[in-house]
Amino acid sequence: MTPTPLQDQFQGYTPTEEERTWGLIAHSSAIFLSFLGPIIALLAKGNESKWVRAHAIEAINFNITLAIVYAVGTVLVMVVVGICILIPAGIASVILGVIAGVKAFQGQQYRYPLTLRLLKD
Repeated sequence: MTPTPLQDQFQGYTPTEEERTWGLIAHSSAIFLSFLGPIIALLAKGNESKWVRAHAIEAINFNITLAIVYAVGTVLVMVVVGICILIPAGIASVILGVIAGVKAFQGQQYRYPLTLRLLKD
């Protein structure tokens, strides 16, 4: 498997326990606070740690993508198709947020699938 740009960036780097915890916070807080949680992590520790910054930006990008999906799904609810978009998107946001948080806490990078990369590191 070919490494992603994030894996290349942190090749051989071992994050501290504090960095791993903030990575977990960046991803898991998004489950409840949308992109506000990762923004808080970015503002709190993003300037001190590239590790936390990378995780927070990844989580922000994913949640911006989700916001777009939710907006489209909400409009399409009027023709019933939106329900078929909103329910899987909601389930995916929780499952992928948990997976990303666990990976961050394990000291690994995670890239959300099907995410618009609007913010770059």
